[in-house]
Amino acid sequence: MTRFYTKTGDDGYTGLLGEGRAPKYDRRIETIGAIDEANAAIALARTLSLAPQTSTILLDAQRDLYHIMAEVAATPENSPRFRKITAERVSWLETQIADISSRVNIPEEFIVPGDSKAGAAIDLARTIVRRAERHIARLLHSKRLENRELLRYMNRLSSLCFVLELLENQSAGSLYTTLAKE
Repeated sequence: MTRFYTKTGDDGYTGLLGEGRAPKYDRRIETIGAIDEANAAIALARTLSLAPQTSTILLDAQRDLYHIMAEVAATPENSPRFRKITAERVSWLETQIADISSRVNIPEEFIVPGDSKAGAAIDLARTIVRRAERHIARLLHSKRLENRELLRYMNRLSSLCFVLELLENQSAGSLYTTLAKE
């Protein structure tokens, strides 16, 4: 019978990809947790999406997030082995953002989330991506990560979430609710 627990984390430490363990409250582990939360929120948004391209784009982003988690979880000597996020992946996000932006009406004011179920789920994912981005920035600035493309990727992913929110609202037939009272 397969066990779904190892008991190795019962001491408050978790293994890294490479030799060593880290406390579960370590900034590196907190970062992995935030990325994992972003991945789960994106999964929810993907299940609710109406526009056909949204689901495909979000699934690709989820796969990238797994690569980011692996690189963050790797010890410094092992991180190059897990490096999959490059300038090309950031460029892919920028291409998606440009494509989606050309299909939606960009509001001139801040919008209030909640005009569609999928749009609201994507907006939630966007905020969690931003938190993960802040964690990655902290690791980069403290020299605990080397790959600056991770930060660029998360920054673009949050922008992608915003335009996908607009696309999903539009696909649901919703107009944007802005901060201004009607």
